[in-house]
Amino acid sequence: MNAATHITTADPVLGAFIAKAGPLKRGKPEFAEPYPALLSAVAHQQLHARAALAMLGRLTALCGDALPAPAALLALSDEALRGCGFSGAKVAAMRDVAAKAAEGLIPSRARALRLSDDELIRRLVTIRGVGQWTVEMLLIFTLRRPDVFPVDDFGVREGYRLLHGLEAQPKPKAFAAIGQAFAPYRSTASLYLWKAANLGKAAMGK
Repeated sequence: MNAATHITTADPVLGAFIAKAGPLKRGKPEFAEPYPALLSAVAHQQLHARAALAMLGRLTALCGDALPAPAALLALSDEALRGCGFSGAKVAAMRDVAAKAAEGLIPSRARALRLSDDELIRRLVTIRGVGQWTVEMLLIFTLRRPDVFPVDDFGVREGYRLLHGLEAQPKPKAFAAIGQAFAPYRSTASLYLWKAANLGKAAMGK
């Protein structure tokens, strides 16, 4: 049984949306490795994407047109990083990402393949500025793990609310229970729920 069939059996309403929306179009991940993906995630936190990309662009220009390796980032002064536009809190978080990568806590993509989703979450949430949601996005979009259900994500819950005509979004604990029915394809369910939320937003002209 493929993902669409399994999800349709578990939730015919979501299944009907999947049938109407068609196959997901997914390009290559922006970053192949966890370390640069986490650096980028920290840079984007609480910022408009355009502002975060501008800061990362200045950082790559400073470091030879590529995001700096852990040792290179740690060698940069706070002034150099602040000059790229990063706040003091972001500088501290990015330094911790680099330090944890240098220590081996952040695995390479090849090493990550040998670790479960739960193991990766437990390891990576110890990094400053990295919470469970950030790791879940890494699992879905960088490592392409098939069975991740980010119950704290507004968009995923909003997509479910819109499709099912609910007055309010399900609470995370209840949503986790709902998501169990989509296993082992919860990432696919999440991607379609995001799509439903984005279409709903577009329809409202927001």
